[in-house]
Amino acid sequence: MDIITITKDNLEQEHICCAISNNKDCQVVSKKAWMAERFDDGLVFKKCNVRGKCFIEYIPAEKAWIPIEGDGYMFIDCFWVSGQFKGQGNANLLLEECINDSKEKGKKGVVILSSKKKMPFLSDPQFLRYKGFELADTAEPFYELLYLPFEKGALKPYFKDCVKIPNISEQGFVLYYTHQCPFTAKYVPLIESVAKEKGVTFRLIRLETTGQAQNAPAPFTTYSLFYNGEFFTNEILSDKKFEKIIEEKRHKE
Repeated sequence: MDIITITKDNLEQEHICCAISNNKDCQVVSKKAWMAERFDDGLVFKKCNVRGKCFIEYIPAEKAWIPIEGDGYMFIDCFWVSGQFKGQGNANLLLEECINDSKEKGKKGVVILSSKKKMPFLSDPQFLRYKGFELADTAEPFYELLYLPFEKGALKPYFKDCVKIPNISEQGFVLYYTHQCPFTAKYVPLIESVAKEKGVTFRLIRLETTGQAQNAPAPFTTYSLFYNGEFFTNEILSDKKFEKIIEEKRHKE
């Protein structure tokens, strides 16, 4: 399978796997704009030469949009092989591309956000452990920071204290999100409309800089929904699913 590396030069011509509509689609526009601003920070996006979700995206940990300390590591933002592209060695191929590139750039290792068991929008811990990744740190309620060191004795990356127990002081629904994932551009406005229609307290906080993301109150800065101060979910919700959650909360209260 051929691998394509997306750069500033071909960004407008290539599709970005999880958003393959035309360049006028809000999801494509938001994701490509986010990527364009990150290339100078060392962002790398590699995909198999297919039209679908088969890619890996990574960036030096010092510039990663996650509250961790991992100087000298490469952080994998997103690693996704789905549907018909599974079971063909594509995940192994993409991961090896990332590992080899990171070694060439003199990195200590690679690090990735995962979970105790497979969760939506997080990398599969079973596959990662099979590939040699080890546990570096944990954060409530289910997050795991997994790493693959290139040398023995390399210092482990770790979560910042601000996300060890994700919580905030605000009441109601509060959503922290970024345009790192194209799905947020579509679904965040939809659930915001649902909240207004239902008359519930709802606040959006879009993280727009590396600094903001690195000091966020939850590890998954792409999308973290809180309710009455407590972390609720990292799953990017549809309007129908969010409406159901509102009704369930009202019933309990």
